[in-house]
Amino acid sequence: MKSDRSTRIRDHLFAHGPATVEDLSLATGASPATIRRDLTALEAQGLIQRDHGSARLAEGTGREIAFATRARANLAAKRAIAEAAFPLISPGQTIFLDAGTTTHQLARRIRLAPMPLTVATNCIPIAEELALPDITVLLIGGRYRPENASLVGLLAERALSDLWFDTLFMGTGAIAPDLNLYSLDPDEARANALMLTRATRRYILADSTKFGSTLPYRVAPLTPQTHLITDSLPQDWRDRLAAVPLTEGLPS
Repeated sequence: MKSDRSTRIRDHLFAHGPATVEDLSLATGASPATIRRDLTALEAQGLIQRDHGSARLAEGTGREIAFATRARANLAAKRAIAEAAFPLISPGQTIFLDAGTTTHQLARRIRLAPMPLTVATNCIPIAEELALPDITVLLIGGRYRPENASLVGLLAERALSDLWFDTLFMGTGAIAPDLNLYSLDPDEARANALMLTRATRRYILADSTKFGSTLPYRVAPLTPQTHLITDSLPQDWRDRLAAVPLTEGLPS
């Protein structure tokens, strides 16, 4: 219970910024005295800073918390997408799992029923998840991007250029109305674009919240050769995607 409460405190500080003991008490349902003890423990771990009756995340921790916070968002949809993607993997394949919270759920699904595989990834949590006897893990190098627990940049792109995969499973930051994939980070966008050129089969794993938004950096267009695995979508998006034979949707 204390661990769950500490997570809720950190999530609240990440989402809302500095907060008082009273704010955190209301957000968690814990007494002010309990919150003060939790804050003392979090401060001792270097995770928060306290100042004039309020608490805030310590410098540098917000980006790491962002990945964990996003991992809990739309969790049921992400797990359903991972369940739909899992049968597309066969023993002996070489697959690539892109950095992201939905692909991380696929890694967790693989862990439940491991098989002989070579799994390449640019995501540290995925590499850790699949450190199993039957699985060879290739973790490509590059600049560490804490917001997505990913490795990107020139070194990552050079590694990708020397590899080929049977199947790519890639997440996305946004699928815009122009049917292009977009990313928040330019290095991530370049790495994603390169991944799409290095696999025989390509699957985009994206829950319905990713549709209709856009981000600064274009990755690539959706094409008939790039399959999409998603959860329930509004009818207007179903109609739009029907013009491109690429969608493998989950049952509504």
